[in-house]
Amino acid sequence: MRRTAQLVALALTGVLAMSGCGAASQSASTPSAGTAAGTGFVLDEDFPDPDVVSTDAGYVAFATGSHGLNIRVATSEDLDAWTVDRRDALPALPAWASPGRTWAPEVTTLGDGYVMYVTAEHTASGRQCIGVAVSPSLDEPFTPASDEPLVCPVEEGGAIDAATFDDEDGTRYLLWKTDGNCCALDTRLMMAPLTADGLSLADAPVALLTQDQPWEGALVEAPTLVARDGGYALLYSANDYGGDSYAVGAAWSDELEGPYQKQPEPILTTSGSDGAFRGPGGQDVVSTADGDVLVFHGWDEQYIYRGLHTAPVRIGSAGVTVDIG
Repeated sequence: MRRTAQLVALALTGVLAMSGCGAASQSASTPSAGTAAGTGFVLDEDFPDPDVVSTDAGYVAFATGSHGLNIRVATSEDLDAWTVDRRDALPALPAWASPGRTWAPEVTTLGDGYVMYVTAEHTASGRQCIGVAVSPSLDEPFTPASDEPLVCPVEEGGAIDAATFDDEDGTRYLLWKTDGNCCALDTRLMMAPLTADGLSLADAPVALLTQDQPWEGALVEAPTLVARDGGYALLYSANDYGGDSYAVGAAWSDELEGPYQKQPEPILTTSGSDGAFRGPGGQDVVSTADGDVLVFHGWDEQYIYRGLHTAPVRIGSAGVTVDIG
């Protein structure tokens, strides 16, 4: 999801004004109860492009950097009440990256520890690319695992929005978006298998989707892949992230590499939610004992920051539907 320096500055201003947290408080944890406050958010401050990791104690969420941090962190016992940790999950960027444009982390297990796939600006080209970092636990900082990006197709506009998928045979795949809309090119959702250590691609990538529906505008991005009913559901965001046209779509395939058949209409939109969710997107799917939950961001009423929303989602071969209440 494309972010400009101006927007990051606006989001930071909104967060500081709302929370009253300055630099001196960045090591503290702050509870957030947006739903109880009547805002419609489960986390009512800037927390875009959420990725949620399930743990024995509950959930840990990571998000696009703001508030002077590269990657933000929050925890919850139930996906409803969240506590924001003011620490930086990725305090040091890899050698290939420039600060200020660190987006859309994806965190998953790796052996006895964890791996983070993260989007940052590739200094040499000025494009966004995807790198990898590791940590022994979710409570400790992630550190870069390589001095070179993992995915960096500069000729295609770069790469953003990493996601992982573990197939039933144990193979882990990395998904991402080619960032062609940066430079008047098509965008594509890509996928490639990872090596066992999670630090390299094991084979050439394949393309899963491109923008071809009127509601998608100039781009598709933020892939989220889950296996259900003997097949594969690919959720994604599309259109301009900066306003109400941003929305979530879904596609289905009986085979991992496709072809994927898109649902004709988006599954989550501003108008379809009667304005409850403004420009919803950047989604993740969390499996719970009570069923799947869609975790996603949406704009506040003044379109300054993107807070966190949740909604039940039903995923199967008959389609994907979101319960907006």
